[in-house]
Amino acid sequence: MRLTIIGCSGSFPGPDSPASCYLVEADGFRLLLDLGNGALGALQRHAGLYDIDAVCLSHLHADHCLDLCSYCVARIYAPGGARPRIPVYGPAGTAQRMDQAFGLHEHHGMTDAFDFVTLTPGTRQIGPLGVTLATMSHPVETFGFRLEHAGRAVAYSADTGPTGALAELARGADLLLCEASFADEPGLPEGLHLTARQAGEYATGGAVGQLVLTHLVPWNDREQSLREAASAYTGPLSLAASGRVVDLS
Repeated sequence: MRLTIIGCSGSFPGPDSPASCYLVEADGFRLLLDLGNGALGALQRHAGLYDIDAVCLSHLHADHCLDLCSYCVARIYAPGGARPRIPVYGPAGTAQRMDQAFGLHEHHGMTDAFDFVTLTPGTRQIGPLGVTLATMSHPVETFGFRLEHAGRAVAYSADTGPTGALAELARGADLLLCEASFADEPGLPEGLHLTARQAGEYATGGAVGQLVLTHLVPWNDREQSLREAASAYTGPLSLAASGRVVDLS
């Protein structure tokens, strides 16, 4: 299993990264976790436009899903004709929400490019990947993921405030890709995002092999985020970066 970070900027694209998007590859199968604004351009440095086999959207905030609109255009109007539809897994109402964002449903709709599948908590198989889903703590329906293949496991928090569901997804994972949107300070809103310190606590509690901080809001001090996470987790710790590849084989 191989993870390529396409975009890791939190809430909106930053100067050095698109918003959230992660390419997971196993046995030749290519899955995108999220496809936030700006991600489709950077994705093409790592995979062909038509080499993606499936897309999973954790939730329907723009920084995690909006470039599905651009990808729809690329698939419908491809040279030589529209490309075959691929599955897009997402929360209930994903097709309608993305059609609204796309704004061209009077001519073509999202279902011309994608087969939409509604996610629910539990386990399922997506290509060669065993996928466990759990509902996170966020203002809209949001799923965290645990991806397993060939004895390896990656947990992805998506966007979340503190929740026991993340602890379960992370338990024993080789890699925890965890959001760290907030600086550690008083008065933070509940049920929205995690601090880097809290990400470190989940990594320690789950005895994960390594922690990668992501959803890095551009105005935050990244070195401070590392220090805060390190105060709670003493294992291998790093920041996500667009273009970074982690090989878990």
